[in-house]
Amino acid sequence: MRSATALPPGPPDELGLKRLLRMSRDPLGFFTALRRDYGRFVHYRIGPRRVWFAADPELVQDVLVKNARCFIKDQGLESTKPLLGEGLLTSEGEFHRRQRRLAQPAFHHARIAGYGAIMVEHALRASDRFRDGQTLDFVPEMMRLALGIVGKTLFDSDVASDADTVARALGVAMDTFTLARVPFWRLLLYLPVPSTLRFARARRQLDEVVYRLIREHRKSGRDRGDLLSMLLLARDVEGGTGAMTDRQLRDEAMTILLAGHETSAVALAWTFYLLSQNPAVEGALHDELDSVLRGAPPGAADVKRLPYTVMVLSEAMRLYPPAWAIGRRACEPVSLGGYELRPGDAAVMSQWVVHRDPELWPEPLRFDPLRFEPARSGARHRFAYFPFGGGPRVCIGDGFAWLAGTLLLATIAQRWRFDLAPGQRVSPLPRVTLRLRHGLALVPRARHAIAAAAG
Repeated sequence: MRSATALPPGPPDELGLKRLLRMSRDPLGFFTALRRDYGRFVHYRIGPRRVWFAADPELVQDVLVKNARCFIKDQGLESTKPLLGEGLLTSEGEFHRRQRRLAQPAFHHARIAGYGAIMVEHALRASDRFRDGQTLDFVPEMMRLALGIVGKTLFDSDVASDADTVARALGVAMDTFTLARVPFWRLLLYLPVPSTLRFARARRQLDEVVYRLIREHRKSGRDRGDLLSMLLLARDVEGGTGAMTDRQLRDEAMTILLAGHETSAVALAWTFYLLSQNPAVEGALHDELDSVLRGAPPGAADVKRLPYTVMVLSEAMRLYPPAWAIGRRACEPVSLGGYELRPGDAAVMSQWVVHRDPELWPEPLRFDPLRFEPARSGARHRFAYFPFGGGPRVCIGDGFAWLAGTLLLATIAQRWRFDLAPGQRVSPLPRVTLRLRHGLALVPRARHAIAAAAG
């Protein structure tokens, strides 16, 4: 290993606030420029803090898998604690391991497959609301759809009526999370400034939804077979520590409810945008859906028979990964790429950068689902593609997200194709997830009408 003073290439030191502001304005451009100008392993400082940017799949694997015990979550996710508390996304150590063990049964493969019928039912209901030729505000539609699915499958509750409230409150919360790039950001949460007041109001609105779910479950007093029931009951026998408190339940429920529906909705929005811009891919997708499903709604068992559909979703999440960067903080001395990281050093890995690296992905900006054919995927490094992270802290709901994304894509695309509305601007907005800065207006076209016209 190199000496502790040795550093990989990187930009010259500058005032920490100046770099923070540049990162805040355009984090995707900032990380892309690091990879372009300095390579796959870059060092820079933010004030006194050392940051190591790892854009090499081998280094990503070292941080997330091989040396996972040497790292904890970084400041980016710390910023979500005022909303998510000590849920699975933010908690650490033994508490996190215990909570993950309690939640894991809700995400076992057999149970997830059982959610398939509910996913398709909600997707059919959403499709029925579309009107041929009538411009659709697509992101809120996908948020409403995904929220309804998460609410029913994981909390056995109908939260569709709360969709607009949750969407508005979550948007405010997402904007507040950007404060984490500002020094002393926690102090801002206690000052009566407009952004803080908006966040407090949004948190109260989200709490009302989540605490209502908890009250309903406690009142029923029975195992409803969903995640919330498991958390209520499993803690009763966890080392004799008694029932989980409402606050602990709230943190886990808030994390799953928000993270679960936000990721799926954003992934679907980007997928249908890309399909609207790539008619050959859209046509191949429709051909597979028509030949395999023959007009019937898909089910969980059909996913294996829809390889191109899965590849379309995979390629969309390569180009526009819902989770666009992952941060870790060294909690002990650790070697990475032949250099020594000290406790407190940050390691940053960006799916946005790695997924678009031309050395890993030829013609990286081209939308080509066939990149994910088994033979081509097998030839790539495992961490050339990591939309849900990896290692012991891989997203607990990744199997749920893949099934939901595939079934919703298949159900909607079977009945509709979409044109991008005239004048619609499209660019990414990196928050906790990769949102669309200007929303997404799409014009639905009923496929049966198109087929009839062609015949």
